[in-house]
Amino acid sequence: MHWYAVRAKPNHERQAELSLQQLGVETFYPRLQKQRREQRIIGALFPGYLFTRLNLAVHYRAAKYARGVLTLVAFGSIPAVVDDAIIEGLKARMRDGCVTLPAPVFSPGGLVHIRAGHLQGLEAVFEREMSDHQRVVLLLHTLTYQARVVLPIGQVANT
Repeated sequence: MHWYAVRAKPNHERQAELSLQQLGVETFYPRLQKQRREQRIIGALFPGYLFTRLNLAVHYRAAKYARGVLTLVAFGSIPAVVDDAIIEGLKARMRDGCVTLPAPVFSPGGLVHIRAGHLQGLEAVFEREMSDHQRVVLLLHTLTYQARVVLPIGQVANT
């Protein structure tokens, strides 16, 4: 038996998970907890996808046509096997039913590199993390001016 990625119908990941479990196969639907303002939101780590562990010879057809399932991810006509180490790595990061991601460590006054967005490639000075823990405030130095910019935390990396 191997792990396979399942593409669920839009917004039907949970339904696909339950349908696959009714077939008697193991499933793994990793979720991620986010903090937005004062609200805790739990969403899919990989929106539209979940994983199932099954014997293709026995469960392929039933899994492919299970309620909520769009298809099994495949290369050509052969479903792609997901390495056990990937699933175990995700499971090892589970806390309270959600996958935890390591928080980037930025120190005030430290130099950071903007790795995505309109300012990609520039360096800036880290000032602080916003209260939602999703954005950061940076001090951007150019030849003619200084500016404070607020960027999503994922667009910034330590140099």
